[in-house]
Amino acid sequence: MKKFGFLTLAILFLSMNLFADDINFLKKYGQMEPTAFGETIHGIIQDFNAHGKKLIALTFDACSGKYDKELINFLKQHNFKATLFLSGRWLDLHPKLARQLSKSKLFEIENHGLMHKPLTVNGRSAYGIKGTENISEVVKEIMANAKKIYDITGIKTKFFRAGTANYDDIAIKIANDLGFQIIGFNVNGDYGATAKKEVIYKNVVSAKPGSIILAHMNHPEKETYEGFKKALIHLQKKGFKFVKLEEVIKPLR
Repeated sequence: MKKFGFLTLAILFLSMNLFADDINFLKKYGQMEPTAFGETIHGIIQDFNAHGKKLIALTFDACSGKYDKELINFLKQHNFKATLFLSGRWLDLHPKLARQLSKSKLFEIENHGLMHKPLTVNGRSAYGIKGTENISEVVKEIMANAKKIYDITGIKTKFFRAGTANYDDIAIKIANDLGFQIIGFNVNGDYGATAKKEVIYKNVVSAKPGSIILAHMNHPEKETYEGFKKALIHLQKKGFKFVKLEEVIKPLR
């Protein structure tokens, strides 16, 4: 009888579960057409109830490519908590770094998709990036990256943000059925790491209690760090505290 190693069995198990999910979701959603698409449609969590406290959630996406060491070291230096959404493309380049970040009590590691695609059942594009093309790809985009994160860090993710933060309504329902809350934002901190530091500062200091701020940790050559450095100190002086999403949003599982 042929023997299989642990990794091979894990891959087979994941494949079998993906296939089972595909069948279930095809039965449930296969005849349905999306009726909404975007960053702010129903089912996307854009803020949270701060219960009268000055709380803000910082979230940083690692889409692919580099690592903004200055930004992360600044957060560490000031004990500012944040949620880091890691894509499979970024994880493939920085597995050791992801493991190190996961060990910090300041940071929560969450799921940014295997291939950093908009989450759709029909391949709809956002910002020039083609989305997942069908139900099977939706499941893979979420679950294969969840497994990748678990294999590297030992963390079971519970929140998901798609590449470009765009979704259709069917894909959101599938993500929820898989046990993932969809996380959006109500403050776009750095416009995909394209904004200048003055604009980033203005965006970030506009945050209110319960805001979820979106920015990026994979462009050290841009001005995200410079803008956030000044803005977060300003907010701290105003009495704001920074929280991880898991501290203020109840997971589905």
